Amino acid sequence: MTATIDVAGLVERARNGEPRAVARLISFVEDASPAMREVTAALAPFSGRAHVIGLTGAPGVGKSTSTSALVGAFRARGLRVGVLAVDPSSPFSGGALLGDRVRMQEHATDSGVFIRSMASRGHLGGLSWATPQAIRVLDAAGFDIVLVETVGVGQSEVEVAGAADTAVVLLAPGMGDGVQAAKAGILEIGDIFVVNKADRDGVEATLRELRHMITLGSGPRSGSADNPWKPPVLRTVASRGEGVADVVDAISSHREWLGHSGQLAVRRHSRAQGEVEAIAFGIFRERIGDLSGDARLESLAQRVVDGVIDPYAAADLLVAGLAP
Repeated sequence: MTATIDVAGLVERARNGEPRAVARLISFVEDASPAMREVTAALAPFSGRAHVIGLTGAPGVGKSTSTSALVGAFRARGLRVGVLAVDPSSPFSGGALLGDRVRMQEHATDSGVFIRSMASRGHLGGLSWATPQAIRVLDAAGFDIVLVETVGVGQSEVEVAGAADTAVVLLAPGMGDGVQAAKAGILEIGDIFVVNKADRDGVEATLRELRHMITLGSGPRSGSADNPWKPPVLRTVASRGEGVADVVDAISSHREWLGHSGQLAVRRHSRAQGEVEAIAFGIFRERIGDLSGDARLESLAQRVVDGVIDPYAAADLLVAGLAP
């Protein structure tokens, strides 16, 4: 017999700062537990206070080191910080390959910091499918800052923009990072750009290139014409803590701009819309189940092969036949 879960008690303990309660709630989300609906409903009244920061960039730019440095800087300002580090999935266990991030262990004994690695489990976009709900857990648990560090998977990392209030894009000198960022669409989602490893050769050229590209056009997250946000381009050496305070100041300035411009409400509405849509698609998929071998699908596929109907018409007929 399955033990009864005291969801209300767990939420209360999480809100009182108990790490094990926070961890268990996130596990419910990751594992798609039957208790997840009750958990989400219990968390809803307490969400919306944390500032969600997405940290993204190509592999090797120092995301984990930068995340650790940012955690230290936020803690120095008296803020509680939750970190979701989304890692590539293990092909064997489905778990996060990098565990709880050895490079962040300096914060392990700090009660004002909670770090959780989450497996992407093959989900495109650099984020785990459970990330939005895990953010909700940390938000409701009273963390002032939620840092989401994404998998370094190149072009699909733009999904971080949809999950964050502020998107921080990390780059490093050399290897044409600025050009690659433009190709990947990262320039359109970044609110703050940080050139890390700024003690390397080529940093000035990278800074110039980035600033030039940003001036060529404003992305969809830049606000209105009369009140635009101009993404700053900063430099850091995160391994030594250099320039990290400037990044925290820029994040604070962006948060103020979000509030004054009304963009915070716009972004959070869009985020909620995406969550609802994703959950609705998931529910629909659960209801229809695996269609492989389904007689209706087999028949429609053959009609497409025979040229009787086109694939879009076939899909319309299939969905109409599956509707309750």
